[in-house]
Amino acid sequence: MKLNHLPERIQAHKHALINIVTPPICTERAEAYTRAYQENEDKPVVVRRALALAEHLQTRTIWIKHDELIVGNQASKVRAAPIFPEYTVRWLEAEIDDLADRPGAGFAVTSEDKDAIHQLTPYWRGKTVQDRCYGLFTDEQQAILASTIIKAEGNMTSGDAHLAVDNEKLLKIGLNGLLEETRQHRSALDLADWNDLKREQFLKSVEIVLLAVQQHILKYADLAQTMADHEPREQRSKELRTIAEHCRHIATEPPRNFWQALQLCYFVQLVLQIESNGHSVSFGRMDQYLHSFYEQDVNLEQTISREFAIELLQSCWLKLLEVNKIRSGSHSKASAGSPLYQNVTIGGQQLDNFGEPKDAVNSLSWAILESCGQLRSTQPNLSVRYHEGLDQDFLMGCIDVIKCGFGMPAFNNDEIVIPEFIKMGVERQDAYNYSAIGCIETAVPGKWGYRCTGMSFINFARVLLAALDGGRDATTGETFLEHDKSLSNNNFQSFDDVMQAWRDQISYYTRKSIEIDCVVDSVLEQQAHDIFCSSLVDDCLARGKTVKEGGAKYDWVSGLQVGIANLGNSLAAVKHMVFDQPQISQPELADALANDFADSEGEQLRLRLQNFAPKFGNDDDTVDNLLIEAYQAYIDALSNFHNTRHGRGPIGGGYYAGTSSISANVPFGSATMATPDGRKAKTPLAEGSSPSSGTDIKGPTAVYNSVGKLHTDKILGGVLLNQKLSPASVESESDKLKLSMLLRTFFNHHKGWHVQYNIVSRDTLLAAKENPEQYRDLVVRVAGYSAFFTALSPEAQDDIIARTEHSL
Repeated sequence: MKLNHLPERIQAHKHALINIVTPPICTERAEAYTRAYQENEDKPVVVRRALALAEHLQTRTIWIKHDELIVGNQASKVRAAPIFPEYTVRWLEAEIDDLADRPGAGFAVTSEDKDAIHQLTPYWRGKTVQDRCYGLFTDEQQAILASTIIKAEGNMTSGDAHLAVDNEKLLKIGLNGLLEETRQHRSALDLADWNDLKREQFLKSVEIVLLAVQQHILKYADLAQTMADHEPREQRSKELRTIAEHCRHIATEPPRNFWQALQLCYFVQLVLQIESNGHSVSFGRMDQYLHSFYEQDVNLEQTISREFAIELLQSCWLKLLEVNKIRSGSHSKASAGSPLYQNVTIGGQQLDNFGEPKDAVNSLSWAILESCGQLRSTQPNLSVRYHEGLDQDFLMGCIDVIKCGFGMPAFNNDEIVIPEFIKMGVERQDAYNYSAIGCIETAVPGKWGYRCTGMSFINFARVLLAALDGGRDATTGETFLEHDKSLSNNNFQSFDDVMQAWRDQISYYTRKSIEIDCVVDSVLEQQAHDIFCSSLVDDCLARGKTVKEGGAKYDWVSGLQVGIANLGNSLAAVKHMVFDQPQISQPELADALANDFADSEGEQLRLRLQNFAPKFGNDDDTVDNLLIEAYQAYIDALSNFHNTRHGRGPIGGGYYAGTSSISANVPFGSATMATPDGRKAKTPLAEGSSPSSGTDIKGPTAVYNSVGKLHTDKILGGVLLNQKLSPASVESESDKLKLSMLLRTFFNHHKGWHVQYNIVSRDTLLAAKENPEQYRDLVVRVAGYSAFFTALSPEAQDDIIARTEHSL
């Protein structure tokens, strides 16, 4: 692979994007939606949303810049973030004057932007998704949300997403085929039947949207043609005419070649982002459904070169980088670097004609890998499906790309996901076609509903602190579930009492998280139908239901649990140093936690807790098994509940656990008081299922062994493991081979779910923090995604710098 080559125009386009330090906002969508909603108050919400999307697509600004080969823009300016007022205007009104000053998440706002926003927000007050949710929440639920022990803000203030749609189907039948299918289902309805009347409104909305999307693509054809007529450079004029021809064709018909197929996939991605600003909209297994087009053009007919195909891919990746999302100040802290998590999955397995699995790596898998290795951007979020028979050359190629230092690709393990999906009821051929979604979570493209992960977040560390103090939350002083034992009262009779208190508290907070999810899902179902998205998820059209109403074939979801390692480490410290080998009394520990280990005596106690109690990530059963037991209490509690689509069509309808907590460990830590593992108050919690920073002292193999003990088959929302290696660790061919052997051992024998790598030295990170203007293109792995390091807040940067740097 050529990993040090980048076409000149791609390099220029990337440079222009990464040097937009404070991107603008765009009010066009907000204005169009407000206008359409006001003009169609008499119509059902689903139809109103279809008309609003059609209005926006018809009236929005479009452009073609940077000599790009893949076209389509989300907003009126490059990297501008649209406003989605139907979800919320609360935080926007409160923060509009300070958006440019937010560390790591700033947006430029002009006076014209402010005027436009202030004109439209009065219409939406009391009508938004967030407003309607708070109208349904009980006082108890509101108090828990205000405490931030449970957090669900992002679920109310943006769309759902966290899925991949059926690009493979669309490439086969085209938009006309999808439109025809919609019309056939619509013509079969009995409008004297109440259920069919409801289906009619949905299918009518799909038809409105598909026609609007076709017209929108044709607008790009017209623009490209006009630009070609005025372009003095012959080669660029020819490219623009080709783009115009491609857009005219794919506006209605299935694509005929690789360029057209990739362009249509990008248009789908673009409209999905415009319809709903839910992140983690993913492409699924692009190397599988685009492979025939690639083979035809590159290897069979040789109409384009492999180098040009890679340039097309890179043009698409930069268009993904242009897509942007604005979040509230508090939400942006949990999504450091403004990620969109647009995942592309390659590798894995496929079933042959006899139904037997075989390695699915193909020529396009290699091209996608090489394109990302050359570009070294944050988008797409590249994932590789690992399996025992994965081609060794391809695995070594992945390690070559990892060595480039931008945190990709990440690996997911077929050996866990496929059999567990089949046990859950996923059909075998669908299970073998799963892909990564967003960060590390997994689902079947085009057949799975929203949020295979990404429901409400629970702060495990704060729940444990409540368990240790009679149910009192250490941060707010509030008690949500009282019990009669606490460290300060010295009345835990044994460590078994501590574990029972944890089980009681986590059971309570699990129920409350589901109650909150139920409210949010119900409001989104009624208020924020995603029509284009639903048209590309089976079996929405046949059922006449949106994804949120139960239209998907499969529907399991996951919330996110934060502070996993802190939970295990804290329980181990209490067990080891208070009960098994008493060195600290219960009241002494309670006082130290309440005072944040103040004064020299408190610091000595903290160091004892930190240094002499066992820590997760060192292959120590005394802590690893405690964490497994404590986590299982959550999993057991979760098994009692269903999501709102249960029994309404999809297979499943349940919940499972998930650790893909993005960068929430930093803001969640800032709201968490001192913990028994020796962690100081308001410092970051552990990220994902990774060990707490600096506590994994026995090398990467010990980390793999600890993480591999988790019940990964029950944590199907993803078991996220970040590893940080020194660049010197993968310098030689023997080093890379050693890493490949470690990966195979972790996945084959320890049943690891996932792993990803940061290969950037501490010195480089410190230099980038000190001189950001010199390191605009430095990309690091934050959590289940990568981000430009200089775009992160100082707190997020410090968290990455503090992670343990291993050597092989």
